[in-house]
Amino acid sequence: MGLSNVYGVPGVGTRGRAKLIDGKAIAAAERQAVAAGVERFVATHGRAPALATILVGDDPASAVYVSSKVKACAEVGLGSVHHHLPADVSREAVLALIDELNADSAVSGILCQLPVPDHLDGIELTNRIDPGKDVDGLTVASAGRLALGLPGLRPCTPAGVMAMLAHTGVEVAGRRAAVLGRSNLFGKPMAQMLTAADATVTLCHSRTLDLSACCREADVLIAAVGRPAMVKGSWIKPGATVIDVGINRGPSGLVGDVDFAAALPVAGAISPVPGGVGPMTIACLLRNTLRAAELAAQGSSDTSY
Repeated sequence: MGLSNVYGVPGVGTRGRAKLIDGKAIAAAERQAVAAGVERFVATHGRAPALATILVGDDPASAVYVSSKVKACAEVGLGSVHHHLPADVSREAVLALIDELNADSAVSGILCQLPVPDHLDGIELTNRIDPGKDVDGLTVASAGRLALGLPGLRPCTPAGVMAMLAHTGVEVAGRRAAVLGRSNLFGKPMAQMLTAADATVTLCHSRTLDLSACCREADVLIAAVGRPAMVKGSWIKPGATVIDVGINRGPSGLVGDVDFAAALPVAGAISPVPGGVGPMTIACLLRNTLRAAELAAQGSSDTSY
């Protein structure tokens, strides 16, 4: 089905009653902007920004994720260097590699793919990354800057959601937003980014009383709990914008946290799974890598957008 320009921008079409938010189209626009920025950077500095990725072990899903990120770098002109370490690598060896990448001026961003094997501490490894190269936005320094409202490199998936809302013309200022899921990787930073955009935010979770009622109050509902089709049509405020961050593998393929068929007649706009938030996450990773390179070239420690 072709997309119609219902919000005056590409990436939003119709399907059923709800408008379909096409993350692939929006991510393509984001990537084009990054590619243009990379061209300008190369023209000015004579080299391309580069992303370093670290994969420990042989987890198939992690290998696919890293491969897609390396491929995306090449598509927009970013350099990349991949380090695939054995599952039994020592803690000291991984930390030494991160230190080496921190010190390498040719490396603009560093990504340590999680999860890591049990004998390693993913939080420790992440926090060894120089905050100026923290393109995942997950170090304590990055999280602190977000919490305090200071400029910084933001986590890619919440940043991708904010970009989706902006591209589709959804005004969050003054609106009620509900984030379903309170993880450090997504839920908490998502709530903080919405708050910074002047939304009134409820952070919902498994202990929330009358969870469905909390969701029904939201003009913008963002689901990220990892439970397939948990959010029913009856949980959604009529006309609300629904962003489905969940990725669950079922018998018929990938499905989200929202009962998509039940949501279509109720929501005003909705992102599908797949083809919604996923492409935006990688697009924002590319954007963070370029931004980190620009600030490093300026000699700035202010990792702002």
